[in-house]
Amino acid sequence: MRDQTTAMDFHHLSFALPAKNEAAKVGGVVAEILELYPTAEIIVVDDGSTDDTAALAQAAGACVISHPYSKGNGAAIKTGARAASGEVIVFMDADGQHDPADIPALLARLDEGHDMVVGARQTGSQASIGRGLANRFYNRLASYMTGHRVEDLTSGFRAVRTKKFREFLYLLPNGFSYPTTSTMAFFRAGYSVAYEPIHAARRVGQSHIRPLHDGLRFLLIIFKIGTLYSPLKLFAPAAALMFLLGSLWYLHTFMQFGRFTNMSALLYTGSVMVFMMGLISEQITALMYRDAGTRDAREK
Repeated sequence: MRDQTTAMDFHHLSFALPAKNEAAKVGGVVAEILELYPTAEIIVVDDGSTDDTAALAQAAGACVISHPYSKGNGAAIKTGARAASGEVIVFMDADGQHDPADIPALLARLDEGHDMVVGARQTGSQASIGRGLANRFYNRLASYMTGHRVEDLTSGFRAVRTKKFREFLYLLPNGFSYPTTSTMAFFRAGYSVAYEPIHAARRVGQSHIRPLHDGLRFLLIIFKIGTLYSPLKLFAPAAALMFLLGSLWYLHTFMQFGRFTNMSALLYTGSVMVFMMGLISEQITALMYRDAGTRDAREK
């Protein structure tokens, strides 16, 4: 029998819900959480809403922090994380996509000794076919980079240990890719990450995702995954490919014309430069996480 408090009996528990124009659902979401955890701290971060989001959240029993203008989903997450007083924070959307009934399962996994538990959306959840394919691609890339199976890299429904999450606040972007950044940061720091299957409902209201703009932005997530975890795993294959192409082209030109061409020289030079960039990035990444560990040690 363990002496520590079980997941169902967390007394120092905070919830952080970023919200922008979510008047249709935020009150109901807060009420459902309070029904499950009457003593929990619920922080709704109103990210520059133009409707009654803040008033309805406060009426339902949440502590509301309002941004004077919209700063982005990630900025709202950081505001909530800084304000939370609990030892554990549960992040979830205020639009009704995440079912509060799934919270106990996340906390139970956290109580097993994990540092972050992510609600992994199952087949049939709210994402469109395009977004579903993109998410599967991100999951496989992240799994390759970390050496661990990543079931849902972009899910915003997660429970974390507050002190460890705050180590990486400076890394989190103000936009929509905070889940990607926080997941890769936890893996890189050697913290334990687990996944709990959930089903995400369709959102109520208008999505704040812009397909063209955010589609291009999500392409950058591919490079962010690499640079956040192990840059050499991204740069080394690219350098090897350039070296191989240079060698094949040299073989072709030598057999046909008996000479070494500028294209081969360019590819060889490029492969060395890309590899060196990977080495430098690897060292910068190592220093970045060393500093995060130092901050954590000082807090203790």
